[in-house]
Amino acid sequence: MFSCGMLMARFVGLVRLYASGCPAYSQYLWLFKRIMFLRRDDFSAEWSKMNSCITGLQWGDEGKGKVVDILAEKSDVVVRYAGGANAGHTVVIGGHKFALHLLPSGSVRQDTACVIANGVVIDPDCLIQEIDSLRHRDIGLEGRLFISENAHVVLDYHKQEDQLREQSLGNSKLGTTIRGIGPCYADKIGRSYAVRVGDFKEPEYLRQKLQKIAKFKNNYFKAMYGGDEVDADAIFSKCLIYAERLGNFIVDTTEHLHNAISVGKSVLFEGAQGALLDLDHGTFPYVTSSNASSLGMAAGSGVPAKLVDKYMGVVKSYTTRVGEGPFPTEQDNEIGSEIRERGNEYGTTTGRPRRCGWFDAVAVKYSALIGGIDELAMMHLDTLSGMSELKIAKAYRIDGKETAFFPSNCAKLSRVECVYETLPGWDDDVSCIRTFEQLPANARAYVAKIEELTGCPISIIGVGPGREQTIIR
Repeated sequence: MFSCGMLMARFVGLVRLYASGCPAYSQYLWLFKRIMFLRRDDFSAEWSKMNSCITGLQWGDEGKGKVVDILAEKSDVVVRYAGGANAGHTVVIGGHKFALHLLPSGSVRQDTACVIANGVVIDPDCLIQEIDSLRHRDIGLEGRLFISENAHVVLDYHKQEDQLREQSLGNSKLGTTIRGIGPCYADKIGRSYAVRVGDFKEPEYLRQKLQKIAKFKNNYFKAMYGGDEVDADAIFSKCLIYAERLGNFIVDTTEHLHNAISVGKSVLFEGAQGALLDLDHGTFPYVTSSNASSLGMAAGSGVPAKLVDKYMGVVKSYTTRVGEGPFPTEQDNEIGSEIRERGNEYGTTTGRPRRCGWFDAVAVKYSALIGGIDELAMMHLDTLSGMSELKIAKAYRIDGKETAFFPSNCAKLSRVECVYETLPGWDDDVSCIRTFEQLPANARAYVAKIEELTGCPISIIGVGPGREQTIIR
């Protein structure tokens, strides 16, 4: 193995390359990271001793739920820090499928504490349904689920507003899930008409607040859309039920997390959606309403980024997107349809068919850069088995100029022509393979090329939906 002196020498060399503006810097960085991760004698033990953050690096649906579930085995606490019930994480254990929208993926493990932090907007109906669903499978959450009193609440009028707004946009609609997520975040930013989970513990205060909110929303809906009126009393009655069902889980999660970290517990932060849907750094306006990249972790949980030891990005071996917006590598043809059917690419939350295309190394490299990603987990490698050739976008050509940096500006992105690298496919079924060395040579070459183009080592490879269908490198 490499000595500390040798590793330091390589690190110093990297700094000099970066300072000189050397175009080969990213390739050398990729090599250095691979050296650092050559020995993974006890992967689980490694993760059990650190705080980590897992985020998607594409447009969501990358398979984060499975990765979080695997790593949660050695984590004491799993934290959901952003998004709402528009996110869908699927975990398959022993042939049983768990579809989660608000609960952290670690909730299916009986010994793992679960936190829904302040950055999440919570739909109480959805959350209660998920809690009950796990209870019916003999998975209890009492004493190990903690909900932030500062998280904001999605109520019926948010969903109503979401639908009215999308309908009014016609062909310019954003393609939201109509789950009320955007309007809830808008109320959070506006402050005056927002409801937080902690308000459930102050019923009279909440009742008065809902009366004020209903008056405003009714005037707004009538003037803008001619929509139905909001019934404040009906919503308040539902909130009393929410308070009764969720009250024992409500705490100051920021204090809870810092206490856990201070006594040496390992915390795993779980992102929702993907970095390319990040409100500030994604393909605006076709994004979600929160910071879905790892950059949202600190604000969404109250835990500073410097307390996280490792950042892992999750990708598919190809690319998918749901809803509207530019998608450079999209294959709106037989290839895209084949990938969709092979990978069962239909939304966990909505059931909508996902748009499918080739792996976009330009986009993933960008997401890894802004997220400070240390390594990748690549899911759905098995989906590509049987395809004669595969393509990876290694650069973009925009208005005749070639670039390897992702432009989150939608106008530019819509004019992208992809510069592809073509690799041979493989016919072998890889779903039963458990070591990297057993993969077909062309599959190994495909993984290596993605590592090279993104500048990140791939340490986890998914070869099927099951927890056990995983290769750890």
